[in-house]
Amino acid sequence: MSHPPLRAQLFRIIIPVTGRTPLSFVRYRTRRSLGVTVLIAPLRSVTMDFVDSGLYRDITDHAHDAPAWLRHTAEIGTEAGLLVFVALFALGWWRARRSDSRAFAIAVLAPLATAVAYICSEVLKSVVTEERPCRAVTGAAPSLAECPPYGDWSFPSNHATIAGASAAALVLVRRTLVWLTAPLAVLAAFSRVFVGVHYPHDVAAGLLLGAAVALTVVALATGPATRLTEAVRGSTAPVSRWITGPGPRSVALPHASHRRP
Repeated sequence: MSHPPLRAQLFRIIIPVTGRTPLSFVRYRTRRSLGVTVLIAPLRSVTMDFVDSGLYRDITDHAHDAPAWLRHTAEIGTEAGLLVFVALFALGWWRARRSDSRAFAIAVLAPLATAVAYICSEVLKSVVTEERPCRAVTGAAPSLAECPPYGDWSFPSNHATIAGASAAALVLVRRTLVWLTAPLAVLAAFSRVFVGVHYPHDVAAGLLLGAAVALTVVALATGPATRLTEAVRGSTAPVSRWITGPGPRSVALPHASHRRP
């Protein structure tokens, strides 16, 4: 009994794209004895164009209307702002040298977790390959910062990812830092849209991704890092002891007074 030829039904999923077709379809016949027609859709890249293109235009228009000192501050601050987190990491490590082993382990893991978040952001960029809005959005004001070259994709924002990861990790080091790191992370993320190199959804995703990755890495690695800290603090090597610090100061107990009978 012969079966009728099978024909694949192509349901095209429309993804809003910035200036080009996301999928190119190739018709390919194979196994003619079975009468099968195969439609191959090689995925070159997944591009996105969300509804916040209008919001991007509004923000960049306001940026061009802003005073010159604000524009220059944004251009410098969008890069230099991350250095504040580096200083806070260094301060957290230095203070943790006189804390218990677990607190020191978290202080050391904070910048490492931020680095892992950055790597995750880079991997996601290579998968999504979203074009920068400074090239893709028509009718938008020119970006204040230089538009990154083609291939330096937009989604998610690396700067926002680093800011979100740093803010979340530093809160684990010292909870009161949330009042400094959270606003600083939001400001650093917004500055990437203000200078015209990212969509709003790029920076929002970056903040969430960075915070989620950093919190996960610290949670998973705190136990092993604490045991390693205890081992290093027990070492006789001067360099190791200087890096990890002496730990919490021991409180001397007062000698008990003996009454004479």
